[in-house]
Amino acid sequence: MRESLAERSLAAVWHPCTPMKRHETEPLLAVQSAQGPWLIDTDGRRYLDAISSWWVNLFGHSHPYMRTALVQQLEQLDHVMLAGCTHEAVVELSEQLAALTGLGHASYGSDGASATEMALKMSAHYWRNVGQPEKNGFVGLAGGYHGETVGALSVTDVPVFRSAYAPLLRLSATVPSPDARQALAGESAADVAGRAAAALQAWLAQHHAQTAALVLEPLIQCAAGMVMYDPLYLRLARALCDRYQVHLIVDEIATGFGRTGSLFAYQQAGIRPDFVCLSKGLTGGTLPLSAVLTTDAVYQAFYGTDAARAFLHSHSYTGNPLACRAALATLELFEQLDALQANQQLAQQLSAALAPLNAHTRVRNARHMGMVWAWDIDTALPDFAQRYHAAAKQRGLLLRPIGRTLYCMPPYVLTSDDVQHLATHMLAALEDCLQQEAQPPADFSFA
Repeated sequence: MRESLAERSLAAVWHPCTPMKRHETEPLLAVQSAQGPWLIDTDGRRYLDAISSWWVNLFGHSHPYMRTALVQQLEQLDHVMLAGCTHEAVVELSEQLAALTGLGHASYGSDGASATEMALKMSAHYWRNVGQPEKNGFVGLAGGYHGETVGALSVTDVPVFRSAYAPLLRLSATVPSPDARQALAGESAADVAGRAAAALQAWLAQHHAQTAALVLEPLIQCAAGMVMYDPLYLRLARALCDRYQVHLIVDEIATGFGRTGSLFAYQQAGIRPDFVCLSKGLTGGTLPLSAVLTTDAVYQAFYGTDAARAFLHSHSYTGNPLACRAALATLELFEQLDALQANQQLAQQLSAALAPLNAHTRVRNARHMGMVWAWDIDTALPDFAQRYHAAAKQRGLLLRPIGRTLYCMPPYVLTSDDVQHLATHMLAALEDCLQQEAQPPADFSFA
């Protein structure tokens, strides 16, 4: 008998974020096609992509506008190296990103971790170029996640990664997160932000002379369990970075392109960072691409003819025309669909539909920002994420809780029926999962 696509995949592919042996009991979802917010497997079953295929898909799968733009670009120019060459798509995209962020001279990579790597290297290299080579350390927030390459992992505060690869890393320092869930009796989210900023000030006062940059995810620390915090922290952090001459790197890889309600999360604080890292939604979930934008002052510190002074980072597909054209099409859809305004209405529908989940007796810290919803689940199941993922698939949903935090981050194109499907089956899958608490646990998962 012919092997299924899932069986062939297990024999040939090393899948990420799940111990491979676990797939002996947890089948892969073999996706044959996708349309809008829906994935269709090889048996014809449909699954609502409620996490946007890891937070990348904005306007649904197989969007005709995106498809047309890519086909037209493919007919004109598929790829040319960016070293010594340029092309229309990369120039136009760089101009538009500069206009949207207030930063300029975009540098391109292929994924979010690459963007982090570029920003770290730019910051440290800048300080060397201006005569302060001792400023080469970094500080991040507790629970921060910025990617899984070696440089990005050095500023990522996720224990499973730090313990596995610690010998390879130059681990950065961490300061307290402004996590709004840490509010004491009578405190607001802004109070928590103020306390966390005071801790940052104390740290910078002692270590600023050796610190190149503060790296953070603005407003939502996604991989930490959708940790949300008040914009006040960003304003205070910006002021502290200015006072102590430390760069501010904002990692908008997951929070950018409308996820928090504004195009970029840092805009809600009214600040301008020194570096902004972009990826995920940048191409609407079609092709790999990341970008880093920075200030003119940083760019000028590298300007010259000396190779050692120049920024040293590239890869073969830097600024690929197809990926840049996909990013341009994504930005065009934001305008055509008035997506940020439309998302406000969609978020109201979703919040109303999800209200029964907020009220569930086992839910703690129900929270919402923009197009992100999250709930901490009071459960004794050590493998809650694994069990819920399986229960949700049975009900036609693709969801991957982070530990005991259940969340959804859907595409921006849900219909009323899609909203009802998501809300009804998220709640039902939780009930299915909680009924298993008396059963023996499966292998623990960090996914």
